Amino acid sequence: MDFLVLFLFYLAFLLICVIMICIFTKSQRLTAVALGGAQVHPAFVGLHLLLQGLVYAEYTCEVFGYCRELEFSLPCLLLPYLLLSVNLVFFTLTCAANPGTITKANESLLLQVYKFDAVMFPKNSRCSTCGLRKPARSKHCRVCDRCVHRFDHHCVWVNNCIGAWNTRYFLVYLLTLTASAASIAILSAAFLLHLVAVSDLYQETYLDDLGHFQAVDTVFLVQADHVYSQVGVIYWVMLSLPGPTLLKETDCPSPEATNHLQRLSYGHLFLAFPRIVFLLGFVVVLSLLLAGYLCFVLYLAATNQTTNEWYKGDWAWCQHWPLVTWSPPAEPQTHQNIHSHGFWGNLREIFLPTIPSYKKKKK
Repeated sequence: MDFLVLFLFYLAFLLICVIMICIFTKSQRLTAVALGGAQVHPAFVGLHLLLQGLVYAEYTCEVFGYCRELEFSLPCLLLPYLLLSVNLVFFTLTCAANPGTITKANESLLLQVYKFDAVMFPKNSRCSTCGLRKPARSKHCRVCDRCVHRFDHHCVWVNNCIGAWNTRYFLVYLLTLTASAASIAILSAAFLLHLVAVSDLYQETYLDDLGHFQAVDTVFLVQADHVYSQVGVIYWVMLSLPGPTLLKETDCPSPEATNHLQRLSYGHLFLAFPRIVFLLGFVVVLSLLLAGYLCFVLYLAATNQTTNEWYKGDWAWCQHWPLVTWSPPAEPQTHQNIHSHGFWGNLREIFLPTIPSYKKKKK
């Protein structure tokens, strides 16, 4: 099987895994609703840390070492580790911080934080599960079994709700996670492209299966099974790189064949570093998914909306989907975002949230 086909199968497998995780997450939430109790899933936290550890282990063992030999900038190579340290700090804060749990002690104070819009958040309503008065923008999370102030969503990857008091941590966590995946992807791609560039392989030609000379293209660079079968020798040299020469021979070719194989060997670079290629494929897919979600979260933050409010709004996608029959009410009520205070005001509200202070009354 050609390496390019195998790599495409690998990318398809990654996408299927992402879809299956989303389906499993949804089913677990439905199970929590059916059982009516708190259902915590620390396994997702373990899976998160395991994947992150495997990515950084591969980066440290191969990419970092090779890039040091190629004299890449050390600050650039250390950037993923800096992002990792910051990410782990805010990951811990997001997991451990109180998202804004509403209790008997603070419900009166939280009722005064946001205005009721009489559409999505009616006044004087009570939670049907815990019986507490519901402040505007709050929601009862059936996974955590508690009402959360300014509820956004329940994130299984941190095993916690995202609410008024930990959204700031979640934003920095998501930003550093996206940046760390993107930085590893860029450095891995730069390493492979540098090896191709120093070889001037794009100026060379090769013999195809029919015996015709063809110009080297990208497809040739990422798959070379037919070349292996024709040459009959495993031979790759990195003469253009600093440091010791990597050499493995199972035969002793002539000087002319040696020169040809040295030029041709760069066509096997992607096949010679399969783990780096698969790492690159994983972090590229991960970076695109995280970047898309990060843009959505930043949009919500800039407009002072939550995921719950965006989903429940009267302009939700399900109402505009052409295959869904939706009949408007006799007296339509349009939801308007009354909580937006401008871009900087919205960010200030997220990073400096209102936290009730309890003061003892003096007798």
